Amino acid sequence: MSEVIAGALAILVAPQTLAAVLASGLFGLFVGAVPGLTATMATALLVPLTFYMEPVPAIAAMITASAMAIFAGDIPSALLRMPGTPASAAYTDALHRLTRAGRVELGLGICLFASAVGGLFGALVLTLAAPALAEFALGFSTFEYFWLACLGLSCAAFVAGPRPLKGAIALLLGLLFSTVGLDPVTGVTRFTFGHVDLVGGLGLVPVLIGMFALAEILRFAATAERLRLEGRGPIGNVFAGVLPLLWRQRLAVARGNLLGVGIGALPGAGADIAAWISFALARRRAARRPDADGEAGAIAGGSAANNASLAAAYVPATVFGIPGDSITAIVIGVLFMKGLTPGPAVFLHQPELVYAVFFSFFLANLLLIPLGLLAIRLARRLLALPREVLMPIILLFCIVGAFAMTNTMFSVWVMLVMGVLGWLMEENGIPVAPLVLGLVLGPMVQENFLTSMMKSDGSFLAFFERPLAGALGVLTIAVWLAPLGIALARRLRRPKPALEA
Repeated sequence: MSEVIAGALAILVAPQTLAAVLASGLFGLFVGAVPGLTATMATALLVPLTFYMEPVPAIAAMITASAMAIFAGDIPSALLRMPGTPASAAYTDALHRLTRAGRVELGLGICLFASAVGGLFGALVLTLAAPALAEFALGFSTFEYFWLACLGLSCAAFVAGPRPLKGAIALLLGLLFSTVGLDPVTGVTRFTFGHVDLVGGLGLVPVLIGMFALAEILRFAATAERLRLEGRGPIGNVFAGVLPLLWRQRLAVARGNLLGVGIGALPGAGADIAAWISFALARRRAARRPDADGEAGAIAGGSAANNASLAAAYVPATVFGIPGDSITAIVIGVLFMKGLTPGPAVFLHQPELVYAVFFSFFLANLLLIPLGLLAIRLARRLLALPREVLMPIILLFCIVGAFAMTNTMFSVWVMLVMGVLGWLMEENGIPVAPLVLGLVLGPMVQENFLTSMMKSDGSFLAFFERPLAGALGVLTIAVWLAPLGIALARRLRRPKPALEA
């Protein structure tokens, strides 16, 4: 084993590998910081360059670009309330509130260090426990995935804040939008109204750009005087107070790490769902025990879950050849192109290459801190620009990002409509986050529910027959009934008024 590790490290520290990692890191930071350009897009754009690279430098470049892009998505979230990537959308509002409170350094510092910690933890788990985790992940059937998605939808109550009814309305609206297009099981078109472009659905990225970025631009146009005062002054020392805060919120960070690894190892789950669940649980816990750092701890949990899930997604990809998310789907294609077949045999025939790929996660996340600091320093120029100049530039990037998803103007129109809807929702106190959550998890709920019903001949009891599915089902239903039980318990404890004589 020592010879395998030595061989893997020798491949990793080769000059061409280090050069590829550094260049892709800078590229990933740029792509992630532009609203609408996702980590998946950063990985896909590197594919043509991998034709001329050896296998390990090619995969290491993709790993570094995706890790950098996931973190960089937090920068416009903090400064402009516009998530650079979908994985940052879960805690965009909370992060931007820190900026408006004059704590932008703290918010960005939390995201940077929590992302690095989460990425390193995910890399450690990937290296030590890849086969065991992959076997556990493959034990999930459509029944378990259905309950997991339902449990994720329950997070809408947590991210809605003090407006649960309006949050439920937004969640149902997001679920409705997720039904547009082809039925995931039967292939029947739904709510397309004869429009060919709607067959593929609305698309998460155009909706996300509209709901956050374009809605913020419209808000600036309506209340320019108020927004002009946000984020004034340069970004200071991001180290100040961050490490002590992360230590105080170590349970939230640890929870984010574990959730990121657990959810990331499930094929099809990904960083978006991991961030939503981790942030929602941390915020719920902070609401029960309020303190000054509670929301910052929730942001740290979401950031840690993001990058931890990236490494965990390579567990089923490398061990069984099953993509854990869209990024690993691209990586598997590159591996096949290089003559490498992911699966158990690759650990026997080419272990040095596999562990070199695993170790590249450590390198990427260690490099994240200096390059992330550089990106944060350069981001101060955003604050120096007048908003009248900055907002049109951002609008241009939004249009380009939406168009790039399908290369059609339809995505741009979706972005525009959703931007107006998002602005109207927030003007009327309806949170946007539950709508995005419903759009993300809606297809997962539909597909796994319909498939499970077909496998069980319409029997609902089948959702509880498997031990893991039954446990997840009971947990999900308990979460749904918990508010009712708490309200009933409080009512029973309330002292009855004394009867008048």
